[in-house]
Amino acid sequence: MRVGDYDVRGVHAGEFALDGGAMFGIVPQALWKKRNPPDEKNRIALALRSMLIRGGERTILVDTGVGKKFSEKLQEIYRIRHDRFDLEKSLRAEGVLPEDVTDVVISHLHFDHAGGATVREGETLRPTFPRATYHVQKENWEAANEAHELERRSYLPENFAPLQDAGQLQLHEGADEIAPGVELVPSTGHTPGMHLVKVQGGGDVVLFCADLIPTASHVRIPFIMAYDLYPATIVEEKKKVLSQAVDEDWTLYFYHDPMIAASKVVREKDGFSPGEEVEV
Repeated sequence: MRVGDYDVRGVHAGEFALDGGAMFGIVPQALWKKRNPPDEKNRIALALRSMLIRGGERTILVDTGVGKKFSEKLQEIYRIRHDRFDLEKSLRAEGVLPEDVTDVVISHLHFDHAGGATVREGETLRPTFPRATYHVQKENWEAANEAHELERRSYLPENFAPLQDAGQLQLHEGADEIAPGVELVPSTGHTPGMHLVKVQGGGDVVLFCADLIPTASHVRIPFIMAYDLYPATIVEEKKKVLSQAVDEDWTLYFYHDPMIAASKVVREKDGFSPGEEVEV
């Protein structure tokens, strides 16, 4: 879709699965399993749908999937698949090579968002995108390097330490504009220092929701993850974002939804629900 001066597209970085109960927290399975059917291990299918933003001299990638550094055992645990979708192949299909990417925005450094930021060559780790500036919130960088015990398995240094070593890391402190009309929007309910990405222009707005609203199912206020460190905070953040999305006719972009890439939002008497699907 076109947003002001930018072409915005979804690019698939792979597929994986997580426990359905963890993805929906206190919400009973009966309310989520029809749209998100679990497998025999109670895992639900999830997308790794990065966002590609192109305009002017900038080629901006938002989030990078899980990457290809996991052992076979962990690939099976998380049901990681790259046979249908692969980040490099998806970018090439859009005419983008790794060296063409000018900026990589990592919403937060959990492995399913930052894993593709680096690659392993033999015993060496290096940034996947050799000419890109990688954008991370300082608060999240610190959280990743001193990980809370509840998140220790989600923050893997191999995914982010090489960015600093290569001199390609830019740390931000709060809201910031990395290009005209491309804004980082802080969100702290899921994990300290996460940021969303807001693209606006020509009266249109697309919001990359990261793990504030990981799937279209999570548009409903009570649908929050057991992975969210601060549930009360994320509820308030969702209310604020969703109210503004309705009032200003935003499009929400869902990184983890396997079926719906983006949609509008509808206000209901008891909250919000996904609206018209938008092709991205």
